[in-house]
Formats: sequence, C-alpha cells, structure tokens
Amino acid sequence: MLAYYILFLFFIYCVIFFGNRSSKTFKPKKNIPEGSHQYELLKHAEATLGSGNLRMAVMLPDGEDLNEWVAVNTVDFFNQINMLYGTITDFCTEESCPVMSAGPKYEYHWADGTNIKKPIKCSAPKYIDYLMTWVQDQLDDETLFPSKIGMRGRILSQGTVNLYTLYLCTQGVPFRRNFMSVAKTILKRLFRVYAHIYHQHFDSVMQLQEEAHLNTSFKHFIFFVQEFNLIDRKELVPLQELIDKLTTKDR
Repeated sequence: MLAYYILFLFFIYCVIFFGNRSSKTFKPKKNIPEGSHQYELLKHAEATLGSGNLRMAVMLPDGEDLNEWVAVNTVDFFNQINMLYGTITDFCTEESCPVMSAGPKYEYHWADGTNIKKPIKCSAPKYIDYLMTWVQDQLDDETLFPSKIGMRGRILSQGTVNLYTLYLCTQGVPFRRNFMSVAKTILKRLFRVYAHIYHQHFDSVMQLQEEAHLNTSFKHFIFFVQEFNLIDRKELVPLQELIDKLTTKDR
C-alpha cells in the first residue's frame, strides 16, 4: 500500500512542478519554489516515506525548524486532499450533499472570521470550496508561509559576505507569531474534508479504486498531526474508529 501511495505522491509532485493541466484537481495547487529550503524539506519527506515507516517519516528532521517543517507538510497535505477530493467532485453535489457533514452526527457550518463572520449552513461542495479557497489564501500569504525562510543561515554559512549576500539575507521572512495557530486551523479544516469523503463518498472512492491512496494519505496526515499535537482530539471523533484501526499496529 505504501508503495502505491509513494507513486501517488510522485504523481502529485509531477503535477505541481510540471503543471499537468489535464489532471482533475479541485483547486490550483500550491507550488513550493524549487531550490528553496522548503523544497529540500519536501524532497526529504518524500524520501523518508520510502522507508516504509510513516511514524518515522513525520518526525522533525535533525536541526530543522518546527515551523518550517509544519509549513512544508501543511502545503503537501493541502495538495494531497486537493487531488483526492478532485477525484470525487462528480459525486459530491448540491443535491447529493446539501449539508457539509461527516455522518449523521456531525455537521459543519462555515465561517472564516473575515468575509463570513457568522457560521452559515451550506452544501458540502460549497463548504469545501470556501474551505480550500481560504486555505489557499493562507498558503499564498508570504507573511504566514514565507517561501524564503532559512535563506539567511545558508548564505552566511558560506563564509562570504558582500552586498549581494546581504541583500539576499534581508529577503528571508520570519514566521509570524501566530503561524502555528493558523496552521492548526488549516489542518483541522482539512481533516473535515477527509471526514466527509470517508462518511459520504467512500463507496465512490472504492468504485474508483482509490481507497489505498486515501487510507495511506489519511494515515500519513494523522501520524503528522499526532506527532506535533496539531488537532484537538475532540475534532477527530468523527473518524476515531478508523484512526484507531489505521494506527494501532504502528504503536
């Protein structure tokens, strides 16, 4: 299963970096600039997935910054969920999913605190459109997800300081103090897309023979948020039984 997941991730990375427009996606994917430190971390994450140990793959690499590791993986999960949801959009419609839910007990109302301050009840496709648009806006905000973070240390470590290197050093943008809070909100909301897919569209996923990709992507996601305590346990309740099943043998 993990081998197929790695191939799935490789496909996502190809789409991201080479712009395959024929692939069906729900939203444009966030592109991590090649040559940046985030790109190096993304390649590290891709390589460690090949070890076959997802618990180990989500651990913070030695000497790396936690904020940057969370940022890179948040972008990666956004791209994964974007692709996974894109495969079932024909089944998730205003008629089939008039409410954004995760089974009969859990219903989600949308509010972003800016454009929509009071939570509104809406269909699943509308909710997910709001959600993914909001997430993409956060990922595109250089003050929240700076693409040049880490540049200062790498340049100064070369031991040569001139006007050009000083200019490059000033281009690095530090993470905002509320970065981790925003990242947690992003991941909490992305979880809801997984929950909706599992509860409302798993038959369609099986019909498309995508269940292995979905299960391993979700397992990777859960291991990551558990490793750094990024989602409150009560938010995970809609899929707790599945989480227990997927993670028990890896404890």
